[in-house]
Parts: sequence; C-alpha cells; structure tokens
Amino acid sequence: MKIELKKFGTTLTSRDSGREAYKVIEPSLRTLNSSEEIVIDFAGVNTFSPSWGDEVIMNIIRNSKNKVVLLKTDNISVKETLKLLSEINKLELNFE
Repeated sequence: MKIELKKFGTTLTSRDSGREAYKVIEPSLRTLNSSEEIVIDFAGVNTFSPSWGDEVIMNIIRNSKNKVVLLKTDNISVKETLKLLSEINKLELNFE
C-alpha cells in the first residue's frame, strides 16, 4: 500500500489535521494482509511538522504490524521532522 501524503495537502502542520488524515488512512490499514508493506511518499509536501507526523506516521507505525517504509526525500522540513520523531520515540525509521 502506498500513501501519498500530498493528497492531504502540501503544508502538513497541525495535530488536528493529522488526526483527520489518520482517520482517512486507518480503515485501509485494517484491510492489508500481513506481508504487504506500507510505503509513505513525501513527494509534493512542502512543510511537515512533528505534530502532524506524530498523528499520522507514528500512529501508522504503532498500530500496524506491517513493515512501514518511508521514501527518501530531499525536503529539509520532512527530514528534520522525521529525525526528531525518531529520536523522541526511540525508533529507527526505515527509508527506501
């Protein structure tokens, strides 16, 4: 399953909008078979905050038994937010 975050906008910043995005994604996660990867694509995202990332990315990782792969990006906002989330949650994130 590929999740293109640009579908939720180019500026992903508030915790509330992150919660709403996760509510949209979560039903699809429940239908995945255990061998299917979840691929998260940051293409088209300009701004990405820790609060939005915590509500979406970290909830996907916490609540899914599937392997989660984050596609590499050159976006500094995304990189720094993911680095912070990784440190806070003491979790190594998988990049492709």
